[in-house]
Amino acid sequence: MKSYPLGVQTFSEIIERNLLYIDKTQEIYNLLRGKYYFYARPRRFGKSLMLSTIKSLYEGKKELFKGLWIEDKWDWSKKHPVIHIGFSGIGHRLIGLEEAISKELDLIAKKYNLSLEETDYVRKFKELIQKIAEQKGKVILLIDEYDKPIIDYLGKEVEVAEKNRSILKSLYSVIKDCDPYIEFMMITGISKFSKVSIFSELNNLTDITLHRRYLTLTGITQKELEENFKEEIQELADENDWTIEVLKEKIRHWYNGYSWNGKTFLYNPYSLLSYFDFGDFKNFWFETGTPTFLLKLMENQKMVQLENLEVGEVTFSSYNIKNLELIPLLFQTGYLTIKKKNSNGLYVLNYPNSEVRASLLQNIIGFLGKTDASYSTPTVIHLRKAFEEKQLEHLIRLIKSIFKNIPNQIFKSKEKLGEFYYHSLIYLVFFYLGEYIESEINTNDGRLDAVVKTTKYIYILEFKLDESGQAALDQIKNKGYAEKYYADDREKVLIGINFSSKLKTVDDWKHEMLK
Repeated sequence: MKSYPLGVQTFSEIIERNLLYIDKTQEIYNLLRGKYYFYARPRRFGKSLMLSTIKSLYEGKKELFKGLWIEDKWDWSKKHPVIHIGFSGIGHRLIGLEEAISKELDLIAKKYNLSLEETDYVRKFKELIQKIAEQKGKVILLIDEYDKPIIDYLGKEVEVAEKNRSILKSLYSVIKDCDPYIEFMMITGISKFSKVSIFSELNNLTDITLHRRYLTLTGITQKELEENFKEEIQELADENDWTIEVLKEKIRHWYNGYSWNGKTFLYNPYSLLSYFDFGDFKNFWFETGTPTFLLKLMENQKMVQLENLEVGEVTFSSYNIKNLELIPLLFQTGYLTIKKKNSNGLYVLNYPNSEVRASLLQNIIGFLGKTDASYSTPTVIHLRKAFEEKQLEHLIRLIKSIFKNIPNQIFKSKEKLGEFYYHSLIYLVFFYLGEYIESEINTNDGRLDAVVKTTKYIYILEFKLDESGQAALDQIKNKGYAEKYYADDREKVLIGINFSSKLKTVDDWKHEMLK
């Protein structure tokens, strides 16, 4: 078993250190037949490694590709100079974007023993491309995480994000004029901005984000998993006393599910490698960064139910700095993915997998409940135990605890914000409970019904706002909510719960047992 390239994004380092490399050179070879590309994927999805691999190819480093698909397909005599700019590492937050770009261009010029005369970053960029091409041949232009200087300020300092957008637009405006000097160009990022015209003058740029030929350019397929991790799968199956098929299903459930067409599904490389390294199912991807502005956006737009959303294709590129839209943002950053495309042309979005689903729920519950996100999971685990052991008093205490830290002014605010908190937290907690126990919660015109099933019991719960526990219990009986479960031998527990907006807690509850 090879060591894993966790945190390593440089192709040459992976090969030279004999780290695991999943061969993507055939997909890259097909890509390099074109010229100008834009490609968006969530963070930690292999974009930087892909560009680094392209760089090594054009630099003619044949020794790095020994045994890979492309080894005998590539013309190694044909070399090109590479301008490779990664916006995550140029220090724009410390010295400003313009100066950071200018310094980066100077470093690249120094690498090629060039002296640049221009001082303005835009003219300097054009001069750099032309001089390198004149001395070394047509240039390979690779720009990684182009949108980092914008995303870093979203939801916090919009004016800085807008300023950086203008800087980037000016930078890219020279590329089209430099076409005679460019052999190949690729720009990667997380987001495809609309209505902001970053690439407005670069109209020959092909967006391959949803292109059918490049769906597996990054990410790990099921086939690649089974071919590259045979020993690890066998070892972990034996260690946990599972069959190989059981383990593969668990891995799929946790880390597979990303798709850009609803048919081809992929693993996030960072999460998958982390799992095989640690040997434990955890939320690795989410630990790399939780954007608070995203949680604030969910709160501001009063939208927490994100499963099975139907959207049109325009959603995938709709992204406006000054007026952020939640669904495009969630899709582009990887919190939602395409699960299928309907016959009417609409796409169905959902959480990619258990890792992302549980992590986002944990964080939004903590955010809305004004507690640390790490407390969300223990609360849900305790709820599961209370249901399994029919500890009804403890169950109600746990539900009360969810609301204890929310300030009173929220429930007294206008636009029924308090009611949003009540409905949202109840919904999210029971939806999250479904990760650990069979739990269903559906909404219909604001009414919340929950059904929780354990080995011994079936709970039918009804929640009311500013009425009474008895009214909630009566509704369960009058509407016949328990009738569909009569054939089941498990004991049925009917629970009516009333939530007081004035007290911002459960103030009354009633229950009844059905054998």
